[in-house]
Amino acid sequence: MKRLLVIVWVSGISCWLAAPCAAAPAYGTRLPAKRHLVVGGQTHAVLNRDLEDARGEMSGLQHFLLLSFGITDWLSLDLKGGAGDIEQDPDNGNKVQYPAYVGGGYGFRARLYDEEKIKAVFGFQHISIHPYSVFIGNTKNKAVLDDWQFSLLGSYDLKWFTPYLGAKWSRMDYIHWEEDFRKRKQSDPDKSAGLVVGMDIPFGQRMWLNAEGQFLDSQAVAVSVNYQF
Repeated sequence: MKRLLVIVWVSGISCWLAAPCAAAPAYGTRLPAKRHLVVGGQTHAVLNRDLEDARGEMSGLQHFLLLSFGITDWLSLDLKGGAGDIEQDPDNGNKVQYPAYVGGGYGFRARLYDEEKIKAVFGFQHISIHPYSVFIGNTKNKAVLDDWQFSLLGSYDLKWFTPYLGAKWSRMDYIHWEEDFRKRKQSDPDKSAGLVVGMDIPFGQRMWLNAEGQFLDSQAVAVSVNYQF
């Protein structure tokens, strides 16, 4: 009961921090041990995300340094920083490409179940990408990608690798400025529920490779190499 109350409290704080910012990688079910730090490098490619009201689609490539800290054996704080770009393809108009610049994110994961080889993890993740502005004609165009999600994952340890499967609810917004005029374009609300499929492949006791794909709400893949100190 105490663990559930902590999860609900952290979820509420995370929603408050993210709003009105939301498919970020779900990281998998391997959490850092209590008071241990995991450092990793991650590449996340959003291949396609549909926007609301037939406003086209969005994609992007992101690279991050990952930091995860074990607050307890069942709760971790996840931080990331790096860079990413945005490509926005409207239904009526020309594709706009924003060159890569700074990005970052935060979140948490809470282990709900851990018995023998089976684990279940609930997570919240948020990413914000701020690429370089571009000029279309004489008009300055600026964009921000705001990406967040809640996920519930289950995994089974097969010794040589640990596959996991889960569901998520996500939202990815395209925030666009033409000079000083700002407009937020949300992702398609009919495509908010998604599927997560991934695996962790260990290399010894402290290092592992994480690979993940996301479907239905978006088409995205993420790969990271991680090491626990």
